[in-house]
Amino acid sequence: MASQAANLWVLLGLGLAGILMLTKKLKKTVREDFGAFIDKLLLLPPPQPAPPKAPHPLTGLTFAVSDVFDITGYVTGFGHPDWVRTHEAASSTCPVVSTLIEGGATCVGKTVVDEFAFSISGENKHYDSPTNPAAPARIPGGACSGAAVAVATNAVDFALGIDTVGGVRVPAAYCGVLGFKSSYGAISNTGIIPVSSSLDSVGWFARDPNTLRRVGHVLLQLPFATQRNPRQIILADDCFQLLKIPVDRIAQVVIKSAEKLFGRQLLKHQNLETYFETKVPSLKEFARTKTIANTKVPTSRLLVNVMQLLQRYEFLQNHGDWINTVKPAIDPVISSQVCENPELTNEEIENLNAIRNETRVAIGSLLKDDGILVVPTMPAVPPKLGSKEITSEDYQNQASSLLSFASISGCCQVTVPLGHHEKCPVSVSLIGRHGGDRFLLDTVQTMYASLQEYSSIVADPKSAKKTISKEESAEIAKEKGNQAFKDKQWQKAIGLYSEAIKLSDNNATYYSNRAAAYLEVGGFLQAEEDCTKAVTLDKKNVKAYLRRGTAREMLGDYKGAIEDFRYALVLEPNNKRASLSAERLRKLF
Repeated sequence: MASQAANLWVLLGLGLAGILMLTKKLKKTVREDFGAFIDKLLLLPPPQPAPPKAPHPLTGLTFAVSDVFDITGYVTGFGHPDWVRTHEAASSTCPVVSTLIEGGATCVGKTVVDEFAFSISGENKHYDSPTNPAAPARIPGGACSGAAVAVATNAVDFALGIDTVGGVRVPAAYCGVLGFKSSYGAISNTGIIPVSSSLDSVGWFARDPNTLRRVGHVLLQLPFATQRNPRQIILADDCFQLLKIPVDRIAQVVIKSAEKLFGRQLLKHQNLETYFETKVPSLKEFARTKTIANTKVPTSRLLVNVMQLLQRYEFLQNHGDWINTVKPAIDPVISSQVCENPELTNEEIENLNAIRNETRVAIGSLLKDDGILVVPTMPAVPPKLGSKEITSEDYQNQASSLLSFASISGCCQVTVPLGHHEKCPVSVSLIGRHGGDRFLLDTVQTMYASLQEYSSIVADPKSAKKTISKEESAEIAKEKGNQAFKDKQWQKAIGLYSEAIKLSDNNATYYSNRAAAYLEVGGFLQAEEDCTKAVTLDKKNVKAYLRRGTAREMLGDYKGAIEDFRYALVLEPNNKRASLSAERLRKLF
């Protein structure tokens, strides 16, 4: 008996030692996770359904949640120990988290956020700020720094965050991962601590576009639909002028990728400053209020002021009483913003809401159902830890200008990494219209591999010539063909356009131009064939419809010709050639 008792005590001792070792190991693991996690936990998905039913869509994936999402039994920390001290554990789990678990994913922890999830730096004096694994001497970006770091270090497959003024987009850019901000209101914010109720949008991080899209389909509850490609990709030229790294080393990656995948005809350029000045008239009224003394402030700066004013006002509406009662120690930079209670009249609040609505409509009108707006995510590489750059007016203004478009409009936006500059991650952002989340996720999936292929331009500009020589050669051949056409050297033009098509056979312009040359030499069948190929590649190519209409008329297909001219009129109602041709044929037949 004595021997058995001794053995029992030994086993108990070993067990206790094992528990202590496991506890120490867990603490060490948390530290080794670059400081990303605030809590480790394990929420398992339900069992897989029996065949022939399909497995859960997120089976095998692990994820973490930023410490603003409620999980039963845990106090949601909101980036501040005084908040933890004065609040009870959550009695229910946030529906967004539950949806992901029910979809087959496993939740393994809660991650660090900035103090009150308010800033975009990723530094939190109350906790050890997460280390940026892509650039350890640089800030990780916030507010959802821990979530981005957890994904970047392969600790999880994806992570949840909240994006108010860049809380997902910025850390994604600085840590070199994908970050998606959903359209405002597309995903419920129930069970999430609010920062600014009219700006907060659920977002998530991933390392690859397939995971990003899978998570999006579950959260947005999207039914199956055919994937669509963009019809226009619009580069915001004035936004790219804010970059403090060479503009071409970001913009050219997008341009060459779009040309390769969709053809050059999709690319367009826009000055957003001028566009919003005419499309958001309520900004003028805002500039006349006491909030802005100088009425000559640029439109982009006015949008930033609107965003910051809404963020401060709504934050204090939500948490002002708690701050006044508890009097927590707040970082001076954040305190200077959150404790400056803006006095707003009902009329001023209505004006702010009008600006939000007008901005949303303006972006919707610009992009329609098939457009993507391209902007830099941030103006420069991540600032160094503890540097004055983070709090400088120049950094705040330029960063906020780029972030304000999607925040104010509520549109969806995705941060896409594009390699490195000065050993730091760089990225670009794609913006879709409000409610166009599926389309934006599809576009990222389509473009991602090509963007990574051409991102070598960012790291090594000399590689650009090797990488894009084929497409450049096609453009050179097309330009030579255009010159031959102007010189009425029709056969030479046909040969040069054929050379361009051989080098790049997915460009509608090349086929349409060759059709024009065929029309000049009486090659109506060839012209019709080329135009049909062109409109297959680009259903909005007006010239291709006009040229096919002419070819069909010459071939005696008058009904087909009338249809082409009429469709050209639908695309361009003021096109005189289409109008005259359609009317002439209608009278004859």
